[in-house]
Amino acid sequence: MRVTLLYASAPRTVHELELDLPEGTNARDAVRATGWLERFPETAALNETVSLAVWGRRCEPDQVLRDGDRLELLRDLRVDPKVARRERFAGQGARSTGLFSKRRPNSKAGY
Repeated sequence: MRVTLLYASAPRTVHELELDLPEGTNARDAVRATGWLERFPETAALNETVSLAVWGRRCEPDQVLRDGDRLELLRDLRVDPKVARRERFAGQGARSTGLFSKRRPNSKAGY
């Protein structure tokens, strides 16, 4: 079976690899087959700092893969997206962001 593995080791840096694996291979064995555990030491702790997902849906390391699956190694988030958005919004101010940035003259806010 053919499986694609993806890992973003840093922002804007994606490593992609296609492997031919025997039927019944689980996600942990697929990651071991890539050699990324040695190349990227942070991936060694699969459940602690790096999670696995098949086509964007989280999975366990012992999940059996199927032909055509896309296995992704996910790093932990460094910042909560909601907090980051709130801070960006506070820094920009309510009048200069999103829908409210371009207003027609003499119109109400949001229109």
